[in-house]
Amino acid sequence: MDGTATAIGIENLAALAALAFAASFTPGPNNALLSASGARFGLRATLPHARGVALGFPLMVFCVALGLGQAFQQSEILREVLRWGGAALMAWLAWKIASARPAPAQVSAEPDGRRPWSFLQAAAFQWVNPKAWVMAVGIAAPFVEGASPVRHALVAAGVFALSGLLSTHAWAAFGAVMGRFLGQGLRLRLFNLAMAGLILLGVAALLVEDLSVPA
Repeated sequence: MDGTATAIGIENLAALAALAFAASFTPGPNNALLSASGARFGLRATLPHARGVALGFPLMVFCVALGLGQAFQQSEILREVLRWGGAALMAWLAWKIASARPAPAQVSAEPDGRRPWSFLQAAAFQWVNPKAWVMAVGIAAPFVEGASPVRHALVAAGVFALSGLLSTHAWAAFGAVMGRFLGQGLRLRLFNLAMAGLILLGVAALLVEDLSVPA
């Protein structure tokens, strides 16, 4: 590989890393859910949720890069189903967070049976999250190309896995710290309402924006 090709590869990798870390640490539905879970159930109980997000999205990036994203791009019906289905799911999750009842501090399960998400639940949520689809398709277009799409897809997925592991654990830990600081009274309720509001902002944006990704 000549020097020019290597330089372009390094520049692309740096741009991909910057995008991954910015996207991973920015407040959004996944991070709001992690913080609410950390505050409610504690860091240890929320770790499967955190790892499901951190590894579920990179798997999506890999699959989208190798062709699955074309179905999303070409099917307006699929995009609309994901838009309204994802919006309904996130609105329901926001309501669940906002309506959480007081319970002993950071328990592994609530009296009404609510538990922190499992690894598989968190990973599966990425596939019904329209914003995750849009981001995965947007990543695939500029960063996964050329004669080695599988290798490029693995690199992109690896970068997002690293940034995801750091960000999800950080947001879960933030929630756990806030839960200990706020206690189980009105202050925690207000924190939960703030996290629910953050999710609802994402729902509002989802309903008005164009989910197609420019070629």
